[in-house]
Amino acid sequence: MSTMEKAQVKIGLEVHCQLTNLKTKLFCGCPSDYRGKEPNTTVCPICLGIPGTLPRPNQKAVEDAIMVAEALSSQISEETVFYRKNYYYPDMSKNFQISQYDGGGGVPIAASGTISVEENGTKITVRIRRLQLEEDPARLVHLGAIDTSPYTLVDYNRAGIALLEIVTEPDLTSPKEARLLLQKLRSILEHLGVSDGSLEGAMRCDANISLAGGARTEIKNISSFKEVERALNFEIMRQRSLLARGLKTGQETRHWDETRRTTITLRTKEEEQDYRYFPEPDLTPIRIPAETIESIRRRMPELPDARKDRFVKQYGLPPSSASVLTSEKALADFFEKCTHLYSNARQICNWVTTDLLRCLHGQSIEIGESKITPANLVEMLKMIDEGVISGKIGKKILHEMVKTGSSPRDIARRHGLVRISEHEVLDKLIESVFREFPNAVRDAQTDEKAVHYLVGQLMKKTEGRADPQLANKLIRERLRSHAQQVD
Repeated sequence: MSTMEKAQVKIGLEVHCQLTNLKTKLFCGCPSDYRGKEPNTTVCPICLGIPGTLPRPNQKAVEDAIMVAEALSSQISEETVFYRKNYYYPDMSKNFQISQYDGGGGVPIAASGTISVEENGTKITVRIRRLQLEEDPARLVHLGAIDTSPYTLVDYNRAGIALLEIVTEPDLTSPKEARLLLQKLRSILEHLGVSDGSLEGAMRCDANISLAGGARTEIKNISSFKEVERALNFEIMRQRSLLARGLKTGQETRHWDETRRTTITLRTKEEEQDYRYFPEPDLTPIRIPAETIESIRRRMPELPDARKDRFVKQYGLPPSSASVLTSEKALADFFEKCTHLYSNARQICNWVTTDLLRCLHGQSIEIGESKITPANLVEMLKMIDEGVISGKIGKKILHEMVKTGSSPRDIARRHGLVRISEHEVLDKLIESVFREFPNAVRDAQTDEKAVHYLVGQLMKKTEGRADPQLANKLIRERLRSHAQQVD
């Protein structure tokens, strides 16, 4: 997007992050590990909102929220209050959600704060409006697309899971910036150890977008960073098309259909008064003493920005490569484990940030889902150093290590990928190349490019397994011998 186009776009995000390290839900003792369970089995009268039951806040959830607020340089409230957000929808069986609110006397757990991202070397700082704790609604299951499904199924296992909602100001000006911010936020949460963004549904996003001259549209429950970028790109085109035809964009809530790559209108966007917020009568305000905040601050781990700076200083990495590594905690951890086994940190970095990431993206998986280990990657790098395999062969081995977790030496032996360095074997192959390309042999007496061509043909014949230095030496020796015979 051009600078002028960006100036016309305002994007704000509401990011819902499950606190996945918790053992129980936000207001009851039901287990928080609901994934893979039979529908509606990890529930109780409290998280279902049966009349007469009383919620009780999860203390660890409050502490985790404070830690996130500290990481985002937010102002933590001395006292926080839970509110009832009233709405009729099947994902909350009691017809209201226990949440927080920053209006009408409501006090969320934290407000203000910032988060910074870099795009093409330019630092972009986005303001945080508030952080609030709330319970996750149930999961709705549709048969096909949401607008054509004949019915909706409800799984309440997710209802009551602790959510931290992080609301930004509309400071973003492009879909790419939104994706970068979400990636940065996920890395922060994972470095803090409060949320695992690789889990299905652990991090969801509502995106609010408006163009100059139009009303604000909310896109609900987008499930991945790439889909957020795609949904916002589509919505920009849709709204621009309407405005260009002299039509108004209404304030509405829309759904992003990942299959059809389009947004679908769901309903007119609610205003705050439509939710009839009022303080939750079954929960007393929570006081947050200064000593509690200080205790949490002291035990906070290294965050992505600090880790990036350390990678640059400690390992001599380029800042751009350090940014890639620290964009995912699991990737940065993998890199550091490799450095404990192999001294060439730059070499590790090059393989991790290029070939390994390309391999992972090609298989649509993350480093934590792959079978490769730091020990196996280092073993492969040592094989390249020892001349057992070439770098080209290493790339082939890397793909299988990611898929199977096998050791590189086993893969090389199994597929016959070990470098060919026996003179007798190479001599026979060179003889074959000379027979196949007599014109190149003749030209090679006076043209260096022809020599390189012959070496390339030998490498092609051996599928990159020939020792390139030895191959070059033997080909030049044979060319000299051939020239003497001609004379």
